[in-house]
Formats: sequence, structure tokens, C-alpha cells
Amino acid sequence: MPSLPRFDLPTRVYIEDTDAGGIVFYVNYLKYMERARTELLRSLGFNKPAVTHNNGILVVASAQIDYKRSAVLDDALVVTAAIQKVSRVSVVFEQTVLRGEVLLCTAVIRVACVNKADMKPMAMPADLHTKIRDWHQGL
Repeated sequence: MPSLPRFDLPTRVYIEDTDAGGIVFYVNYLKYMERARTELLRSLGFNKPAVTHNNGILVVASAQIDYKRSAVLDDALVVTAAIQKVSRVSVVFEQTVLRGEVLLCTAVIRVACVNKADMKPMAMPADLHTKIRDWHQGL
């Protein structure tokens, strides 16, 4: 099976990312992943990727995360985002956090487009859907 196209976002662990034990607080991995997804969409030409047109917004619909090892202050990390599946309403991302070759965390995040007024699912704008689908297919 061919590997999925992957977007990499380098980052570093700062003091505000750590807990009293000196390790990255668990929820911060989700923040790193949010940034990677946002920058992936920005690289596709969407400067405000969280907000779409026609009152649609992108929201995290589900998150499945598995913590393997801890990151600590000043670690250089790479946060990845690959698209596993694309539909008209949602995108499923496979994401990782790496320290060099060491896998720290994996996640499957489903992001859905919803109507801002009533929070009901709606189709993504055609241009967003097309660019995500094409990137996923390596086009």
C-alpha cells in the first residue's frame, strides 16, 4: 500500500507546554496537531482554514489519540498530518508527533464542516474539498 502524502510541521517544546513534572502536558499534543492541520490547509491556499464560506466552519468531530513517549522542554519535534479519507462533509487525518525518529504520539482526527448557525453537518466548499482530495491523491 503506498504511503499517504504527509505534511510536516517542525516545532519546539517551550516552558508553557510543560506540566509540573517537566513533560509536555497531554492536551498540548492536540494543539500541535491542530497547528499542523491548519498549516497544511494554509499550504493549499486557505488562509483562514477554520472558517469557510456560506456560514460553514470546520470543527473536530472526533479524536482518537495514543501517547507513546513524553516530550520535554526544548525538544525539537515534527508534527505530521496525512489525510486518510475525504468526504464532502469531513476529512480524517492521521497525525503523529516525532522527536527525531522516536514516535511520541499518534492520532486519528476527524474534522467536519458544520453550519455555524445550527452546528449541523454541511458540505465543504467545493474548492476546499477539491484541493484536499487532490492533495490526498498526490495530484
